[in-house]
Amino acid sequence: MHLGSLVAAVGSYLMAKSRGGQWLIRVEDIDPPREIAGMAQRQLDELARFGLESDEPVLYQSRRAEYYDAALARLLAEGRAFSCSCSRSQLAAAGGIHRACLAPADARHAAVRLRVPDLELGFDDLLYGRQTQRLGESVGDVVLKRADGLYAYQLAVVVDDAAQGITQVVRGADLLDSTPRQIFLQRQLGYPQPEYAHIPLVLDANGHKLSKSQWAAAVADEDRFEAFRTAWRHLGQDAAVLSRRRPMAANLAAAVAQFELPALAATVTTRARP
Repeated sequence: MHLGSLVAAVGSYLMAKSRGGQWLIRVEDIDPPREIAGMAQRQLDELARFGLESDEPVLYQSRRAEYYDAALARLLAEGRAFSCSCSRSQLAAAGGIHRACLAPADARHAAVRLRVPDLELGFDDLLYGRQTQRLGESVGDVVLKRADGLYAYQLAVVVDDAAQGITQVVRGADLLDSTPRQIFLQRQLGYPQPEYAHIPLVLDANGHKLSKSQWAAAVADEDRFEAFRTAWRHLGQDAAVLSRRRPMAANLAAAVAQFELPALAATVTTRARP
């Protein structure tokens, strides 16, 4: 786990707990070729060392195929989704955006896509304010299940948000542009729309998002208190609230009690939009 992951975890935890809510952890393990064995449990263990533990049993997306299939079957039956055999190379001329099939459907190698009209969809983000996106121009027909049989993040996250009764989604600002298409899919499935808050990203010295691929320093290898305080400060909060002399549990409780949403919102204006 790197600092960017910790910031997202701490920010979502504080927003939930400061409002008397529950904080849930979900393991989004639906892309086996990219997974590293044991890594999810290592991250859960590291979160627990900071006192960040899920209020409900951790949900693993790899165990939820029947629910994703049910949602897909419903969308297909209602004509809201369709099979598509278009390749990336065929869509390259349109910037990779699918607006109409360029290849005949082949059941042996077909993805499932959501029908997306030329619709402008808006929502109010708790931190970034009003966001709008023309889905047809910017997104096109969204992949819900890949041709290799793997479920797309957009489908899984929408189905699971509804199943878990999620009322507020707090995550990194790199997913801000994904939100309109998720809201559109929620509407197609008749699901309620959660509230959204996207936290400004932690960037490296070159302005790039910290990620595993960029070898971001693992939080486990750093001073745990200093890592927590760095995350707290990135969220725009007063560093004086925390004390190295207190145990982690006491610092976490103090952070919940002293968390200020306006201070977090103010950081949006001082950091680059993703």
